[in-house]
Amino acid sequence: MSVVCTFLLSYPPTTYMIEGVHDVIRFSLAPHLVGFVLLTMVLGFVMSLGKAAVFKHTAVYYPRHVGAVGGVVGMVGGLGGFFLPLTFGMLNDVIGVWQSAFMLLFVVAVSALAWMHYAILKARRTEWENGRETSDLPELATPSALVLTDWRPEDPAFWESDGRRIARRNLWISISCLVLAFSVWMVWSVVVAELPGAGFTYSANQLFWLAALPGLSGATLRIFYSFMVPIFGGRRFTAVSTASLLLPALWIGFAVQNPDTPYLVMLVVALLCGLGGGNFASSMANISFFFPRSEKGKALGLNAGLGNLGVSVMQFAVPLVVTTGVFSVIAGGSQTMTGGEQRWLQNAGFIWVPFIIVATLAAWFGMNDIASAKSSFRDQAAIFKRKHTWLMCLLYTGTFGSFIGFSAGFPLLSSNLFPEVNVLPFVFLGPFLGALSRALSGGLADRYGGGRVSLWVFAAMAALVCGVLFFLGIRDWSGAFWGFFAMFLLVFTVSGIGNASTTQMIPSIFRQELPRAMPALNPAELNVSIERESAAAVGFTAAIAAYGAFFIPKAFGSSIAATGGPQAALYGFIVFYGVCVVVTWFFYTRRNAPIRLVGAPAPAPMAVRDSATATIRAQ
Repeated sequence: MSVVCTFLLSYPPTTYMIEGVHDVIRFSLAPHLVGFVLLTMVLGFVMSLGKAAVFKHTAVYYPRHVGAVGGVVGMVGGLGGFFLPLTFGMLNDVIGVWQSAFMLLFVVAVSALAWMHYAILKARRTEWENGRETSDLPELATPSALVLTDWRPEDPAFWESDGRRIARRNLWISISCLVLAFSVWMVWSVVVAELPGAGFTYSANQLFWLAALPGLSGATLRIFYSFMVPIFGGRRFTAVSTASLLLPALWIGFAVQNPDTPYLVMLVVALLCGLGGGNFASSMANISFFFPRSEKGKALGLNAGLGNLGVSVMQFAVPLVVTTGVFSVIAGGSQTMTGGEQRWLQNAGFIWVPFIIVATLAAWFGMNDIASAKSSFRDQAAIFKRKHTWLMCLLYTGTFGSFIGFSAGFPLLSSNLFPEVNVLPFVFLGPFLGALSRALSGGLADRYGGGRVSLWVFAAMAALVCGVLFFLGIRDWSGAFWGFFAMFLLVFTVSGIGNASTTQMIPSIFRQELPRAMPALNPAELNVSIERESAAAVGFTAAIAAYGAFFIPKAFGSSIAATGGPQAALYGFIVFYGVCVVVTWFFYTRRNAPIRLVGAPAPAPMAVRDSATATIRAQ
């Protein structure tokens, strides 16, 4: 009934013209007020019945988790009450048809009906016919061919015969999805620099808010995403999280076409871009399960480093595609900038849509879930009791937080400080060098120790920010911009090396810490705990570090608003890097450090490898 009612309500007043034998025949169709009122009453009634049915089925299908599932359902329903009215207004602004709100409701109702029908069919095949209950959502049940029930990356024979090939396939698909995630996450860093010229009358502080908010939402989502892979499976969560990028990509394309789009709507779209930021935590946690210790640092470096390339790909591609009408046939016309040139700002969002669809399908059909990587949130939550989890959150914020924060704020900062220079064609170089150095330096930490490399990284970053301050002090001189730009390129490069070294430190720390913390565990149980907690810690530290994407642009904006320049923020960054130097030296590199990380990580003891292999085979 909801589908029928929303379809009828979505039909706009229409005038038809038919070429008759003798004359043109005209007639119109338009809903009468009485019919409109009756349809909305029926729609409200059937939707209230549907709400009651949903909560009734919660108790039937999840009898042991009624409170938790009911809370999630209520939360999603409440979010619908927030996002849908904003979406209705945006559709009216873009399409110009009042009935567009009911058109969207029709799409939602049809999608829900199709999903429910598919879920019932899958449940009949996987549960009812076999007389068993599964822990998965039946419609998302993983085909057995895509589940790795025997996964032994520490076994050299298994790794050479099948493991390496499977792990590399999952790695390259993960990297592709991560490139798109970073592109959507950071797209506002370029879009905000174009908005004033397109007629959007936002202040500098408002523009910095738009650049910073994706970092805030992305970092918050990372906290939850970092625990999702062992619960839902890496393949399915990668596919679903990649598909979610379609929402902000499409919405950006519509919102930037109208300078009268409310600022609140732009804030919501910026927050939704954080969906791309959340994907990094789940991706890193997933890939950490596929590789042996000897290759884990390199694999995580490639996944993160080449994934980080999404920022530079976006900052290189978006300034190009907004100057062409490649999607004008289906995506709308151009906007006239203040200088008279034409721009298609909607391309900044629409360009990613076909790639997101392809990557989603590749993840769903090409990746694998690891059966032994399953665990509950309670099992993973043990990391919150580990002191080194919080220390690594601090250190990873200094490396990755700097990389992603400067990526978000550097284009707008440069445009404000050097308005005479067209910086957009060059800003992609910073994230490109940072991503490349991260991908290529993964083995550096494996060879010399993550602690030692990280120590020198923080010292170098503090010195380089001093160089940035020097060139800001002489920015009226000819060529000062290029010195400023060169310092930031080096900051990006060094932060990329630090990204790899701090990521490598986490599993090394847990290999030394957990035997002390849990001496009663046998070698097999200890090995499983190390892998589980290392993966959870990598994801969680990435979540905390991602707040740099919010705080750094916001620090620039607040510093400029309060003092007229970004110097105060930069001095704060120097102090922070100094704290990171002290923490790294005291806990990880000095001679009597609690956990000393100054050399190649030790291989797993043979007893641990053999026992873990036997346990996984038994599972």
